[in-house]
Amino acid sequence: MTATISDTQTQDIAAYMRGVGERARAAARKVAVAEPGAKNAALLELAERLLDGRARIKSANAEDMTAGREAGLDAALLDRLELTDARIEAMADGVRQIAGLSDPIGAITDLKARPSGIQVGKMRVPLGVIGIIYESRPNVTADAAALCLKSGNAVILRGGSEAIHSNRAIATVIAEALEAAGLPSDAVQVVQTTDREAVRELLTMPAYVDVIVPRGGKGLVAFVAEHARVPVIKHLDGICHVYIDDAADAAKAVAIAVNAKTQRLGTCNTMETLLIAESRAAELLPPLVAAYRDAGIELRGCEQTQALVQDMLPATDDDWATEYLDAILSIRVVADVDAAMDHIARYSSGHTESIITENLTTARRFLREVDSSSVMVNASTRFADGFEYGLGAEIGISTDKIHARGPVGLEGLTSEKYVVYGDGHCRH
Repeated sequence: MTATISDTQTQDIAAYMRGVGERARAAARKVAVAEPGAKNAALLELAERLLDGRARIKSANAEDMTAGREAGLDAALLDRLELTDARIEAMADGVRQIAGLSDPIGAITDLKARPSGIQVGKMRVPLGVIGIIYESRPNVTADAAALCLKSGNAVILRGGSEAIHSNRAIATVIAEALEAAGLPSDAVQVVQTTDREAVRELLTMPAYVDVIVPRGGKGLVAFVAEHARVPVIKHLDGICHVYIDDAADAAKAVAIAVNAKTQRLGTCNTMETLLIAESRAAELLPPLVAAYRDAGIELRGCEQTQALVQDMLPATDDDWATEYLDAILSIRVVADVDAAMDHIARYSSGHTESIITENLTTARRFLREVDSSSVMVNASTRFADGFEYGLGAEIGISTDKIHARGPVGLEGLTSEKYVVYGDGHCRH
């Protein structure tokens, strides 16, 4: 079983984290060669145990919610922290979906014969030990464990102090499921201390950790990027845009633009800036503004937007570059798709952008020219999500231009190695 440490103990954090790392490295070797059936059995067991254990998970979550309110966490953070029946069921559904995915490990592709007679191909392999540092969302504990297990990796999870009780409860369920399936419980370890020194140690253990994935606010991600001595898969901001084109269908435009902002405020794929072609602004801004104000959204607009909408606050240059994660939206009227793409190129964080248009040529230009990890046509940015993309869940959303870009699912948690078949071949 995974060792534990209480916050009141004076145990040396560095020694504790080395122990976590050693156990993860040992477990990673076993999980890397586990049969797909064993991994799937563990995942299906986990899904059932999440549902069976929802009472204790919700009880632990209630402790975190109470502490969060007393600590003055804002509404967006509390929303991300809360585990409802629906969210626990979604966690279980995500785990089941991951179990149903094809196992990528060991697959050999691109096998080609060379003039020398050898055959060269690539084999999909696990990354090894993944360290995940995250804030608020305790559902990440189950999602990350499932994805790492399916992809043959061990994982060390360090959640935020605000979710410690929830994460411990979910970790207990995960350990039980692993043991029931005959896999090492150390393949998934939740760091049991809230001491921040544990984060620094996790970032500086290349002997035990192969990749770090930070999920949280800009401050956390920047800290990880600065101090990590192992590779990092990250995104700093989710400054997402929706552009309503000259050729947009009005009903689609209103429905998508409202959903992209109001469906859930505190997520990285929530729209932060609405761009609208000037030819459609007078027609579409009134119903959009009415819907946003009904939803309690504070609106900030450019000069043209202010001229069309009463009581509109002015948007500053900082607003265009801000991920609000709150009930605030910036609106800008632009000349056309080129102006929209210019704005996106300047202010986007490279997360998700969407165009609403019935013009196929314009849609294709937007898909080709906008350089973000997800680019959409006639769809809400809220779909930029591993579950919605059929990945089962996601380990995070990468805006880096590396092998893992966008929602990081199974393939993003693997690498490739060259494999060579010969039959006594020697190089001359």
